Amino acid sequence: MSSGSAGSVRIPPEYSRAVAEVEASEPIHEITPHRFTHRPPEGRALLGLRSMLRGRRRALLPCAAAIMIEALTLQAGPFLTQIVIDHGVLPHRAAIVVLGGALYLGSVLLCGVMSGVRTRMSGRLAADVMSALRTEVFAHLQRQSLSFYTREKDGVMMTRMTSDVEALQQLIQEALGMFGVQLLTMLVAGTVLFVYNAALAAITLAAVLPILGALSVWYQRSSDRRYERVRDTLADVLSDLQESLHGARTVITHNRARHNVLHHRNVLGRYQDANHAVATANGIYAGATQGVAILGQAALLLLGGEMVIHHHLTLGEFGAFILYLGTFFAPIQQITVLYSLYQQARASILKLRALLRESPEVLEAPEPVVLGAIAGEVELHDVTFGYEPAAPVLSHVNLHISAGETIAFVGPTGAGKSTISKLLCRFYDPQCGAVRVDGVDLRQVELASLRRQVGVVPQEPYLFVGTIAHNIAFGRPSASEAEVRRAAELAGLGPLIKRLPRGLDTIVQERGQSLAAGERQLLALARAFLIDPRVLVLDEATSNLDLRSEQRIEDALDLLLRDRTAIVVAHRLSTAMRADRIAVIADGTIAEVGTHSELLEAGGRYAAMHAIWQLHAV
Repeated sequence: MSSGSAGSVRIPPEYSRAVAEVEASEPIHEITPHRFTHRPPEGRALLGLRSMLRGRRRALLPCAAAIMIEALTLQAGPFLTQIVIDHGVLPHRAAIVVLGGALYLGSVLLCGVMSGVRTRMSGRLAADVMSALRTEVFAHLQRQSLSFYTREKDGVMMTRMTSDVEALQQLIQEALGMFGVQLLTMLVAGTVLFVYNAALAAITLAAVLPILGALSVWYQRSSDRRYERVRDTLADVLSDLQESLHGARTVITHNRARHNVLHHRNVLGRYQDANHAVATANGIYAGATQGVAILGQAALLLLGGEMVIHHHLTLGEFGAFILYLGTFFAPIQQITVLYSLYQQARASILKLRALLRESPEVLEAPEPVVLGAIAGEVELHDVTFGYEPAAPVLSHVNLHISAGETIAFVGPTGAGKSTISKLLCRFYDPQCGAVRVDGVDLRQVELASLRRQVGVVPQEPYLFVGTIAHNIAFGRPSASEAEVRRAAELAGLGPLIKRLPRGLDTIVQERGQSLAAGERQLLALARAFLIDPRVLVLDEATSNLDLRSEQRIEDALDLLLRDRTAIVVAHRLSTAMRADRIAVIADGTIAEVGTHSELLEAGGRYAAMHAIWQLHAV
């Protein structure tokens, strides 16, 4: 909204200086523009570590350099120990001992500095990568069709955006850098072992590496399945939690609290079992690798000690050999933890990869037609549609709606009234036939330009956390305060706004819980007034209003619908009777269409419905 909107925050003059000081101390974050398109980008690389890190050399190169220096300085200790023992301690040369100690201290300080640089750079890299990934996933969710949200659970999508992305962030921020350090440590230590004594190194490592290799293969195969199960059961936990919270009123009404607690405990039990399975695999692998490392060190003591006795190895070299062997095996324990993080991230990548493969069912054409100002002529030509193609809801529907005409759809529940309105808004595409606006097939139209021309007032409007003004201006955030206030007055919200202490600045709670159902409906109508579309779809928009509110809103609708095309899905015949024409939907097709008087004279389905309505109205 503009700076003068009702939702803007007005700072008292006495706080202006303090606010300015706070703003001056805040870091400046560069906002990277994101060009959103309804059509998924072509040629997108498969989600993986390589694709996420591509194009980030400025952060990767310093991080890689810090990893190399840190790994090399970690290996300086055993080598300096050997020099001090052989050339300082045994010959009683104090200067060598002091110099060795100073160099050792310097290597420790340098290692600490490089560790800090690595941690800082990897943290920044992870934050940048995850911000880009979250934007990509969020944009992908925004372009999905309505069928996707009907099919998928909210909790599963929340898991993808939160815990799955966080697992990848932990991998890049912590695991990759540490894995690089530990891997280089093993390579350097293994190389030095062979430099000191190739025979002793070969015998020692040959005794343990095959066992470690077999354990690693088992752990990889076992943990793959277990971590995937952890991700699935976590999604179930969040889905169950979100469903219970959203349905809290129904839960309380039907006294289902105890049953829900028991059900959620069972869901948590499956998640707990999955984590126990992972912990069991980690425990077996960690314990076995540690045991193998101890056996290797025992073999070294036996063989290396004999070499020292026979003067095939100096005491300093033997001491350095023991230290380097410990350095060689120590990363194996750390890699076990890092591999657990990798497996969690891998399971998350697979889940996110599957999400990003989802293609919208309603695809924008490669070169879409941008709708300008339309007259509002609507046509359904031989339309057949079913949410499941094998079970059509509409069959061979033909209907022409003139520009500026108001037509009402009536009929029994499930006949297809709302389905027609969804096709007109292009929430779905028909399996056969075409829906046209001003003669243009909606499948060829740019979706953004269509949304500007076609407004929708649903039966259950969704309100967001924020002020009443922001909710009214949701479809047109640039609207001024005067425009928002006028839309609210036209929709019949004037008495409510005057009654509220903060008026348009009143905060609306999540999903509009702080407002009555009728008030939420009036607010949705105010949105439509503000957007001022050429074609307006009212999907049982007055069904939640009491008779007094309905009369007030119908008077406002007479003004709103003037000189524009309107499709009204009517629950009440009193609403349908105000339309220019009425179409009766039955058995997936249009059974009859005409004015109120014509349909009564025809004595068909509408006449029967009208007779029943009059009987109950008396």
